[in-house]
Parts: sequence; structure tokens; C-alpha cells
Amino acid sequence: MQTGAEPRRSLGLATTTSMVIGNMVGSGVFLLPASLAMYGIYSLWGWLFSTAGALLLAWVFSSLSRRTPRAGGPYAYPREVFGDFAGFLIAWMYWISIAASIAAIAVAFASYMTVLVPALGVRPLAGAGAALGASWLLTGVNIWGVRAAGRVQLVTVVLKLSPLLALAVFGIFYFNPDMLASGHGGRSPLAALNSSAALTMWAFVGLECATVPADRVKDPHKTIPRATLLGTGIAAAFYILCTMAVMGVTPAASLAHSNAPFADAAKILWGGWAGDLIALAAVISCFGALNGWILMAGQFPRAVAADGLFPRVFARELARGTPALGLVFSSLIATLLILMNYSHGLVGMFKVIILIATFFTLVPYMLCSLAEVLLSRGVKRHARNALLGSLAFLFALWAAAGTGRDSLYWGTLVMLAGLPIYVWQKRDQYPQSAGR
Repeated sequence: MQTGAEPRRSLGLATTTSMVIGNMVGSGVFLLPASLAMYGIYSLWGWLFSTAGALLLAWVFSSLSRRTPRAGGPYAYPREVFGDFAGFLIAWMYWISIAASIAAIAVAFASYMTVLVPALGVRPLAGAGAALGASWLLTGVNIWGVRAAGRVQLVTVVLKLSPLLALAVFGIFYFNPDMLASGHGGRSPLAALNSSAALTMWAFVGLECATVPADRVKDPHKTIPRATLLGTGIAAAFYILCTMAVMGVTPAASLAHSNAPFADAAKILWGGWAGDLIALAAVISCFGALNGWILMAGQFPRAVAADGLFPRVFARELARGTPALGLVFSSLIATLLILMNYSHGLVGMFKVIILIATFFTLVPYMLCSLAEVLLSRGVKRHARNALLGSLAFLFALWAAAGTGRDSLYWGTLVMLAGLPIYVWQKRDQYPQSAGR
């Protein structure tokens, strides 16, 4: 159980905002140019659509948290409106999305490490080993304590943004539209736009992070809404500048097969030393994002277990106030995902995992948007809140369709696979009958 070793509310505005930015500005921006290369100009339109949708969703979460700052965030609000069953399904899918995000970010970390240690890119198993090593190291840091994890998050956000911002600002002056792929990846323009928006939406997954450890945040009614909107806005501007810079200086054919798109762009602009520097910044960035998601991986199942929808064992904490079992189980799921997909290579493995993770995240986003529509009834500006909540729902639905048939198929199966856990949790409410 928790003791006085670590203050309960230990996350302020700077740390909470850095958690939002750090969880978004990680693997998404660093490897996505390679995944988007085939879509050319449509990928830039995809960024604009996903940015608008992300800001709508950020507004939904800031509004919900301002009204009722509950630990558990994306799960807590639908449960309040739609009941335990809907709450459990959302919690189950969101937890799996966190584990998948850990796997994807760990893979991105290993991918940029190939610039510094080329052998990791030659041997798929070696790359998978680097990804697993980083994830388990940070699992240990988070077991050590929430405060320690928060400090790692704040430091890595500062370290990683500086060199990348330099690439974005200077690289945009070398932007050459001829570098963009002509065509739309063999798909119709609308399908290319939809797929681009689904891929780029992965980069915004994490915008709700400040709402999850709500009971660990100082002055949550003010801090969480501010951190959510501020973090999303900063990340959106950063994404668009960086992506345009990379895609505008690197030929599309080379970009599509790059393990380190930002490092390659820096080499073209300034030479090999710049590529190594950007690769190091990307490694730090992915490391920070990985730390933030692992922090979430413990706090989220803890909040759900405290509400009685996950097994109570996930709510138990060590003396330092850390939910160790949730951290370990989440990292085990991430390990399984990495080992199942490592044969695709680092970029291929990344793309498979992020589409699954994005679908698992968009379903909770949809339910939170609908919860905002209902919870805003009877308050000031209800019509505006209902409209924005409805638009956020429609965007999430459209983006989910863009993740593809495989993600929809496997996502539905994994969602249904969680039902026995809910039945087990509710067993005491239905005692055995004495007879016919």
C-alpha cells in the first residue's frame, strides 16, 4: 500500500504538459515520414485533418476533466455515462492500446539506434532485443516511483525538441515539392487521404495522458485542461513543420525504405555529423515517450482495478506508491507483440503495430466524445459542446475506418476476448442457485 514516501499529488503543470508532449512527440513523428512517403501530398493533407481532429479530441478531454477530473481518463467518463459494461470494454481496449504503444515506440527507438549501431538494422532479432531492453529498463524506473518517472519525462522532452526544432526551421527553407511522391500509393485520392489521416493520428495518441493519473496531479481542475490543450497544440505545430521538412528534402523512393528518416534528411542538409546528432535526439525522444507510456501502463489498470472492473491485484501498490503488477503485465504484452512481428523488419513492424494501437485508442475516443455530448446537457453553451463532441466522434470513426480491415478484424477479436474477465469480476453479484 502507499506510504508517505512519495507525495500523492506530485505532478504539476510543467510535468503534466511534458507528459502530454512527450507521449505524443516520440515514435510517431520520427518514423511516420517513411510510412507516409507513398502518399505524397495527400500525407500533408492527412496531417491537417488529423491535427483538426486531435484538437477536437483534446477539447473533449479538457472539457470532461474540467467538469469531473477522474483517474482513468478515457475509461472513467464513458463508465459514468454508459455504465460498467461499456466502461470495462473501453478500459480493456485502452489498456491493450497502451501496451501496443509501448511496443511501437520501443521499435522506433531501436530503429533510430541503427544509425549509431548499424548491426541492429541488419539482424531483425538484434533490433527486437534493443527494443525489449529499453522497455524493460524503463519498466524498472517506473517501478522505482512516479516522481522518478516524471523527472525522466521532463528532462527528455527538453533534450529532444531542440535539435529537431532546428531541423524543422532550417529544413523548411529547402523544401522541394518535387521530392513528394506523385500519385497516391495506388489508391483513390479519398482512400489515400483516409489512410494518411489514420497513420498520422498515431502521432496524436497520448493527448489524453494528463487525465489518466488525475489523482496524482496538483490542482487537477485547472492543470489537466491546460496541459491537454497546450501539449496538443505544441505537438501539432511541431509535427507539421518537421514532416514537411523531412519529406521536402528526401526523395520519396529513398524515404519509403529509411529506418531513420530525420537522420537521413539531416545528412542531406548538413552532412553525416548532423545525421548522427538527429539520430541521437530521436533515440532520446523515443526513450522519453516510452517512459511516459510505461508510466501510463501502470496507472491506468490501477485506476480501473480500484473501481472494481479489473482484478483487485492491479490496484496494489509497492511502498513507493507504484502499481508494479500493471507495469509488468503491460510490458509482457508489449514483448509478445514485438516478438510476433520482428520478422517484418523495424519499419514494417512499426507500421503493423501502430495501426492496431490507433484503432484500440480511437474506440475509447469515440465513447468519450459521446459522453461529452450527454454530460454537457444543462450546462452553459450546451449546443456548442454537443456540436464539438459530435464532430470529434465523427472524426474518430472516420480515422478508425482508415486503419484497415486487419486492424478492425483483430481489434474486434481482442475486444471480445476480454469479456471473460468482466464476467469473472461480476461473478459475486450472481450467487449460485440452490436448485431448480
